[in-house]
Parts: sequence; C-alpha cells; structure tokens
Amino acid sequence: MSAIVRVKICGITTAEDARLCWEAGADALGFIFVDGTPRQVTPAQAAALIAGLPPFVTPVGVFWDHAPGQVKAVAEECGLRALQFHGDEAPEDLGGYRLPTIKTIKVEGPEALERMARYRVSAFLLDSPARWSEGEARAPISWALARQAREAGRRIILSGGLTADNVAEAVRVAAPYAVDVNSGVEARPGLKDPDKVRRFIAGARAAA
Repeated sequence: MSAIVRVKICGITTAEDARLCWEAGADALGFIFVDGTPRQVTPAQAAALIAGLPPFVTPVGVFWDHAPGQVKAVAEECGLRALQFHGDEAPEDLGGYRLPTIKTIKVEGPEALERMARYRVSAFLLDSPARWSEGEARAPISWALARQAREAGRRIILSGGLTADNVAEAVRVAAPYAVDVNSGVEARPGLKDPDKVRRFIAGARAAA
C-alpha cells in the first residue's frame, strides 16, 4: 500500500478559508508573515485563526529572511507548530529553532539537489523560482527531479504550479511526503475556491 500524502494549503487569510480547508481534509495550513505579499497576515490575525483550528491540523508559519528573534516571537504569539523558510536563509540560520523547520528550495535544475545537502531540516519544500503569484498560473517544477530528491533520502513537500487538475499526476510521479498549494486553489489572491480546494485534496489522496 502506498503512503498517504499529506496536504498543506498555504496563504490562509480568513476563518472561512481555514474551516473550508480543514473540513476538506487538509493536514496543515500555511500563514504568511512576509511584508508586501498578497496573502500576508499579521501575528494577531494569524493567532485568532489558529486558535480556531481543531487538533491535528498543523499551523505553519511562512517567513522570508526574518531575524530569528522575530520568528520565535511570532511562533510563540500565534501557536505555530512548524516553521517554513522561503528566503535566502543559510544552513547556520536554521539551527536554533525548537519547532520543525522546512526549507524552501527554488528549483530551476539539478543544482537544487546539491543545495539540499547543506541543510539539516525536517523537510524541503520544492517550489518554482518565481517570488510569488499575484493570481496568475505558475509552471510546475520538474516532478522527476523531486522524485530524485526523495530517492536520495530527503523528505519532500512538492509545490510550485500544482492545481486540482495536475496534483494526482504530480503525486504519482514524484511520490512526495506532502504537497503544498496556494494560488492553485484560489478564486483570487487571498481567497480560496471551495471546489478547487476539495478537488485538490481528493486528487492528492486518490493518487497516493
């Protein structure tokens, strides 16, 4: 029997979207604390949303070259249970956290596999090189390369260009630990589309 693939829905900004996602079966929700991004939430907003989550749904904070002291303060205020680093953080920047850490690797080619070897983290999130989406479609990364990373012993969270229409094939090819989606299940930036969310989660689980 194949392992069950976990699903993280990122860019949560409202209580309605949080409820939609966990009721549809999401294992984790992502809260973005990056200034100037279209799905940014403040620590106070995230804390209120996270307080309403049921047990066993993991709130993940998304950071981009934040100072460690700021990350730790936000994590404590909000009740985060995992940390995702999306910027240019060096390996030595990620060693001082008690919570599980996820390092985003922007995948353009095989050199991404070499960069992973430098980090000691709980998992790697493989994403496209684009900084973020304003609602436009994003091209998927190489699923075959993601599978190579998994076969090299990395715990892989597959992201970048995933949608309800392609996630099943992505899971079959890459066999990741988890998948992560943000703009691929939106009606517009910061607002999730219920049908896309449900179809995405169903597609990921059916393919595992």
